[in-house]
Amino acid sequence: MTRHIVLGNGKLLVNIDKWMQVRDIYFPHVGQYNHLIGHAHRIAVLENNDLSWINEDSWERQLGYLNETLITDSKAINKSRNLELHFNENVYCEDNIFFRKIIVKNKSDYRRKLRLCFHHDFHLYSDGIGDTALYHPKHDAIIHYKRSSYFLIGLCSPDGKSMFSDYNIGRDVEPGWNLARNPIAQGSVDSIVCADIEIDRNGETTICYFITAGKSFDDVFELKEKFAKKGIEAHLQHSQMCQKGWLATIKPNIALLDERMQQLYKRSLLIIKTQIDHEGAIIAANDSDNMEFNRDTYSYVWPRDGALVAIALIKAGYSDMTKKFFEFCSDVLYEEGCLLHKYNPDKTLGSSWHPWVLNGKFSLPIQEDQTGLVLHALWIYYQNTEDKDFIRKLYNKLVKPMGDFLSKYRYDNGLPKESFDLWEERRGIFTFTTSAVLAGLIAADKLGELMKDKKLCKDCNEGYEIIKNSMISYLYNKEKGYFRRGVSFENDQIAYDDSIDSSVYGLFEFGVFDANDEKVALTMRKVRELLWVKTEIGGIARYYNDNFHQKSKELGKVPGNPWFICTLWYAKWLIRIAKNKEDLQEGLKIINWAADHTLPTGIFSEQMHPHTGEALSVSPLTWSHAEFVDALTDYVEKLERL
Repeated sequence: MTRHIVLGNGKLLVNIDKWMQVRDIYFPHVGQYNHLIGHAHRIAVLENNDLSWINEDSWERQLGYLNETLITDSKAINKSRNLELHFNENVYCEDNIFFRKIIVKNKSDYRRKLRLCFHHDFHLYSDGIGDTALYHPKHDAIIHYKRSSYFLIGLCSPDGKSMFSDYNIGRDVEPGWNLARNPIAQGSVDSIVCADIEIDRNGETTICYFITAGKSFDDVFELKEKFAKKGIEAHLQHSQMCQKGWLATIKPNIALLDERMQQLYKRSLLIIKTQIDHEGAIIAANDSDNMEFNRDTYSYVWPRDGALVAIALIKAGYSDMTKKFFEFCSDVLYEEGCLLHKYNPDKTLGSSWHPWVLNGKFSLPIQEDQTGLVLHALWIYYQNTEDKDFIRKLYNKLVKPMGDFLSKYRYDNGLPKESFDLWEERRGIFTFTTSAVLAGLIAADKLGELMKDKKLCKDCNEGYEIIKNSMISYLYNKEKGYFRRGVSFENDQIAYDDSIDSSVYGLFEFGVFDANDEKVALTMRKVRELLWVKTEIGGIARYYNDNFHQKSKELGKVPGNPWFICTLWYAKWLIRIAKNKEDLQEGLKIINWAADHTLPTGIFSEQMHPHTGEALSVSPLTWSHAEFVDALTDYVEKLERL
């Protein structure tokens, strides 16, 4: 369940797996719609009557990116066939074009005639029902279309001349030398396009493969002509310039890091950028293989995830990039003044398993931390930009209703009412959620003061004091010396959840308690003691006996699979409490642990196998990359202060 390469421009997102197969194509939004849903687009080489797919074991594949770009630098090598294919792939920064520059190298001492075949298995709008594919002779291209999604596939030389040699369209079509050239088909449709090449001994030749995406024939035809006229080298150079230029605005002094960390910091920022839609949606993940687990994806906006990603971007120097996310939240805010479970990239409500009724009565199906953290992130935005006009624009529609909601959605004893936890598995009043609510109230108070809203400030201040005092009374376990995961008052009785949960990092991360506070320190040390995975892999689990993708029942040794975000939270605490440069090394050691366990391309997954280190669940997980960036930002800033 991994995507080793992600390429995107905010409208068109392409994912490639470790076998160099295109597995997901999203358009016209990042995360919506997936026109492959995991069905592989494959490449084959045909010589005489010998067909070889490059995803087969006879090929050695080396995947990577050019430094500081979203341009791949990958190879497929077949030593037994004396062939090597070198790939530079990119989704163009300005237009919806995915292209591949493929250098085919003949390692034999004789001239060879080869046919490269590109197979497509589109399932437009994620279903593959009622699709059409056709060959268009005027444009020498195959087009797959349905409704308002059109994909034109072409082959050309580096100077834009067509290299379209053969094709076929139908159901389960196969490569060969004499294809049927069926010109059109509908329903569930495959297609193959081929380029014939001759290569001198120990020589090479270049093929350009491209897909243009649009909402009509005119769109894809125009982009095809534009691509052919400008040429692939110009497109590669311009994308490289755009991406390196974007990275040039990094705010923290990452020159203090070693070269590997600098490159991974930049890689993570670029990966995060691919997961953000042009209309502001920050998507959790876009790896469609996760459907095998629960018949749904991570291609949604969780406001909490989005807020924490936005904070990492703001601190890294990309405040402007987050403005549309806050506008997105403003547009989807529920009438009660809170944000609901999750949203589609087009701002419609996403799928959910949170009920609207509890014990026969209406119940808000929310994770209250999502509302609090969006406010918290917006305050951090203002602290870094002093953009008062933007706050004024969002104030009445977003800030005020959310502040009012957070200040009032609580019991008489002061604690917030029950909602679902950040892991979306249980309902209660949690240390993480309460910390996020308090952070939201701090932010609403500060932003209200900025807008001279005395009533909101009064309500938020009163709510903050009452909730924080109650938090210490109910959520801190005095006997055992740590903040428990949660408590509940529903069903007319108090129920404590004394579990240790890695999410308690919110106590210091959201500014509710000082990181050096004795209660926080005891809690974080307990997290390290009880949740560290005691295998060669290491890392911190979410909580004890976490059964999500569980790979081991040796709970004394493996409390759960190690998660990147949970482990990096502990590193952030170590950085916060460091008193000197030597103290900082312990936090850096854990950040290096995270770097050591990325995929070879620099992609962070959600979690790992506790014994093998294999990536589990989705990859890339946007939140994992954001926590890596944020932990390194904290490290660099603390290093400079010390």
